[in-house]
Amino acid sequence: MEAPPVTMMPVSGGTINMMEYLLQGSVLDQCLESLLHRLRGLCDNMEPETFLDHEMVFLLKGQQASPFVLRARRSMDKSSMPWHLRYLGQPEIGDKSRHALVRNCVDIATSDNLTDFLVEMGFRMDHEFVAKGHVFRKGIMKVMVYKIFRILMPGNTESIEPLSLSYLVELNVVAPAGQDIVSDDMRNFAEQLKPLVHLEKIDPKRLM
Repeated sequence: MEAPPVTMMPVSGGTINMMEYLLQGSVLDQCLESLLHRLRGLCDNMEPETFLDHEMVFLLKGQQASPFVLRARRSMDKSSMPWHLRYLGQPEIGDKSRHALVRNCVDIATSDNLTDFLVEMGFRMDHEFVAKGHVFRKGIMKVMVYKIFRILMPGNTESIEPLSLSYLVELNVVAPAGQDIVSDDMRNFAEQLKPLVHLEKIDPKRLM
């Protein structure tokens, strides 16, 4: 099936253009418990959520040099949860007044036949992985601490191995466009996690 032409346009969630503000870092396995203890003291007074998710990244190649990317994620330990389809726009790196990476974000719950729908639309799966970890909340901020697992046999989420000897740490806020003040709160919170983890504004293109 030939992929239809794709026009790379900004994506809006309904009538409100939602943006993700993001800081990232990592912590070695042996430092995990110290970080979790610090987060329990700094975050809202509730037990952190745990998650075990399977994520698939789909590409649709069109007339542009860069393919259109969508992410499909499902919970492996909470079967009643819906699938989620996520679009992430190109990061806005250049503005040095922003203390966090900023990118357009759309996240919607879908039915269980999401992956079949994407394939019918002409997408192909590029890669998949399993993510397992903890979610903490501090007001509108969300802190995710999780390990990424490589899937050894395509489609078999029982056959996995850790991708590294560390955990990825992400601090993010999803807010309407123009709420750049949230990046100040994120920077202040990130300072309280040093020296256990250094959360930074990372350009994904540097990792490619």
